[in-house]
Amino acid sequence: MKNRLIAIVRNFSRVKVVVMGDIISDEYLIGLTSRVSREAPVLILRYNSGRLLLGGAGNTANNIRALGGKPLLIGIVGDDRAGEELIKVMKESGLDTKGVIRVKGRPTTVKTRILAGGLHTSRQQVIRIDRETELPVERAVEKKLIKNAVRALRNAHSLLVSDYGLGAITNESIRQVNAIAGKGKKIITVDSRSRLLQFKGVTGATPNEPEAEEALRMELTDDRNVLKDGGLLLEMIGGKTLLITRGKKGMALFERGKQPRLIPIYGSDEVADVTGAGDTVIGTFTLALSSGATPYEAALIATYAAGIVVMKQGTATVSRQDLLHAIKEDKTFIDSLSLKGRG
Repeated sequence: MKNRLIAIVRNFSRVKVVVMGDIISDEYLIGLTSRVSREAPVLILRYNSGRLLLGGAGNTANNIRALGGKPLLIGIVGDDRAGEELIKVMKESGLDTKGVIRVKGRPTTVKTRILAGGLHTSRQQVIRIDRETELPVERAVEKKLIKNAVRALRNAHSLLVSDYGLGAITNESIRQVNAIAGKGKKIITVDSRSRLLQFKGVTGATPNEPEAEEALRMELTDDRNVLKDGGLLLEMIGGKTLLITRGKKGMALFERGKQPRLIPIYGSDEVADVTGAGDTVIGTFTLALSSGATPYEAALIATYAAGIVVMKQGTATVSRQDLLHAIKEDKTFIDSLSLKGRG
């Protein structure tokens, strides 16, 4: 099994993935707390440093790049300072920005996380400030996004849709994605925050447990519920595979015509930060499927990647070297599958 997974990961370098979706600026402001303000009963944060990272579809594309794949990013940013800075970060990260449109009058989506701590303590997130709009893009921009995606997909193995509900993915975009999925010639994967049921016939979808619950309109209280109702969700979207991420409880994989599987976590359940973990999962899952992996093999590789990325602070990526090392050196995860992996 290990040799098979390693061979799949090594094939990532041959894969081109079109990543279409909401690009987000993940801003981190880091400081020290030393005293309480006289103006209000709040701590004073003395600014120490800041950093800007790629979030949303940008983070997914960046993970694909770090894993050795070739991402083709399609999305929008505002014609503002935040958009300019985000484009700069993309280029510095080695991402091609030709498919990224700067839209006048539309703000770039920015999520600002304030991290605070004492001089000799770790920094903890104390508040997050979101600057965003959920309005769909104008028709002209929509047409250009779809045109860019269709053109890029001609020379790519797969299309990954990262839908955070922030306007880049429109109803017409979804109709086009469904039409492409219906032809069955490309691998189509979807990560959608609240519109999963609108996507039909895709190769794979990777909702987290709350997103699956929202789509099903029911609570997934335990493994038994997940195994039963996850299959119903797969039928509702008419897809081939469904991978539900469940945090410390691992993942649940559903394939058409097969028994579902429960997959435990890889690594420690004492995570450092789950920010962007879903981006890592779908990026890895898509690369693996595009490299000839079965859905189960792709889910296992994505589980390794998730276990690595949640141990990193902030929005992070997993390198191909990190992933290969984890698989090679693993002495417990694969063995545990015989005990906990099958549903």
